[in-house]
Amino acid sequence: MTRKHIEVVAAIIQKGNAILATQRGYGDLKDGWEFPGGKVEPGEAHDEALIREIKEELQADINVGERLITVNYNGYEKFDLTMHCYLCTLTEDSHVTLLEHEAAKWLTKETLYSVDWLPADIEAVDALYKHL
Repeated sequence: MTRKHIEVVAAIIQKGNAILATQRGYGDLKDGWEFPGGKVEPGEAHDEALIREIKEELQADINVGERLITVNYNGYEKFDLTMHCYLCTLTEDSHVTLLEHEAAKWLTKETLYSVDWLPADIEAVDALYKHL
């Protein structure tokens, strides 16, 4: 039986020296911390998917920058994941409103590991730590 494969994009949103982490409010991975984002629709460019997902999840507008890392993670029980992580910033006058997440925190390099990141996000957190 072929395992389900999901391709997603994740926004590493930077504001000053802080990075946005969000806590999932639903599904099998509820309560885990992640970079916000979601599934890429067929034929959709990564930046388009990120802009759409962040608008849907956080009611925020973002500028999409460079790709930091692509994580391939096969450790989840029900699916394999490819996650493309991009450095992003909020557009001027844009604010974060949680529509799908339980909580959010702005983390600095020193506090980056203070939340319980989802397993697939750990490799991205490690890459981000080195980048900061």
